[in-house]
Amino acid sequence: MQVLSVTSELYPLIKTGGLADVAGALPLALRGHGIETKTLVPGYPALMKAIRNPVKRAEFADLLGEQAVLLEANHDGLDILILDAPTLFDRPGGPYVDPNSRDYPDNWKRFAVLSKAGAEISAGALPGWQPDLVHAHDWQAALTPVFMRYSEMPERPSLLTIHNIAFQGQFGAEIFPYLGLPVHAFAEALEYYGGISYLKGGLVTSHAISTVSPSYAEEILTPTFGMGLEGVIASRADDLYGIVNGIDATVWNPSTDPHLAAHYTAASLKKRQANRSALEARFALDSDGGPIFCVISRLTWQKGMDLLAEVADTLVAAGGKLVILGSGDHGLESGLLSAAARHKGRVAMVVGYNEPLSHLMQAGSDAILIPSRFEPCGLTQLYALRYGCVPVVARTGGLADTIIDANEAALAAKAATGIQFESGSAEALRSAIRRTVRLYGAAKVWSQLQKQGMKCDVSWGRSAERYIDLYQRLVSKGQ
Repeated sequence: MQVLSVTSELYPLIKTGGLADVAGALPLALRGHGIETKTLVPGYPALMKAIRNPVKRAEFADLLGEQAVLLEANHDGLDILILDAPTLFDRPGGPYVDPNSRDYPDNWKRFAVLSKAGAEISAGALPGWQPDLVHAHDWQAALTPVFMRYSEMPERPSLLTIHNIAFQGQFGAEIFPYLGLPVHAFAEALEYYGGISYLKGGLVTSHAISTVSPSYAEEILTPTFGMGLEGVIASRADDLYGIVNGIDATVWNPSTDPHLAAHYTAASLKKRQANRSALEARFALDSDGGPIFCVISRLTWQKGMDLLAEVADTLVAAGGKLVILGSGDHGLESGLLSAAARHKGRVAMVVGYNEPLSHLMQAGSDAILIPSRFEPCGLTQLYALRYGCVPVVARTGGLADTIIDANEAALAAKAATGIQFESGSAEALRSAIRRTVRLYGAAKVWSQLQKQGMKCDVSWGRSAERYIDLYQRLVSKGQ
């Protein structure tokens, strides 16, 4: 089977979050099952610099008024199609924001053009190749099935994956005439409270919808988590699938990871101590025996980072230490930096993102805090399991699906892998921190938690099988 994946991010070339990890790992997991994926991604400067020997495969003279070249290359085993449109993508800053962290005002056009190119490729624009199925990711690619639906070419089966429904690609209705769609497409697919939602358009026109955990698939049917689109999703409930993410177990492997001070396995956990010592040195922490908690996250309300700032004093009073890696809301950054200033040697923070450091933090910390108010899947808790860093997670979405709480029954059965607590509650987070410190003080229990987590299969194996089954059903229906 031939699949076209359309995405705005792709690890290891361009990443702001979990979308990139999934878009980069899933094609590799599927390849061993006879599914060949070509991934269409914008030609951002960092990506263009990293790609070696790209081959020009096609030209687009008019993609919503823009010219572009389609390049093909292979990078780290990924077959990549690069939409080289310098007027849209050759810019400083990130994929979506300028150097001052402001959204590019023409994001509506940038990602409409990406989607339009995906639809053109699905219809045969790439010489000698045509996909059996198109897999679009998040709002940035969600117009792909819309353009496919309203084209004059036979429509290929399509799947839209929601990685986070909070991001919907909402724009004013005034852009509609520039999308090149028939007038009736506005009311049928795109209209959202008088404006336009790219994600809604994809939800309406794709043949199936998936999201990144079974619990999140249920949650987004409710007003609390559906973010205004719960009605649209409910109308497609029979076509909605929750498939938990996996991780690349070769990249995230404590026995071979080049970013660690020492390699280890579940059978050699004592070697992990060298990473803890390296982490203490890196963050100038006190080198006592208290548990080290880490946070690796975007600093946003969704991620519960306001709760973290509220409980930092409790964590220190309980004997713990805290290291933070992340950036985001300036107010939240300020609150956490203040906590670090109050508790030198106990709380430390690096503002920004650093991939090698994130690996060391997983290997050197004793527990990772993930207090998200909602979490479609989450990958950091999966990395943590792999590294023997016990996840302390809010009971929501994929966090609830992937972590087994260390209650008495689970501990007795040697099945527990972490600590769960009620989402959105600072008091519940405080209680979870105290419970974690108590469990850490029971060395045999803690070691069992670490080893059980490291035994978990968090690779793409089972999830890839579910995607394969879904792909096959969609293709057989479309034939």
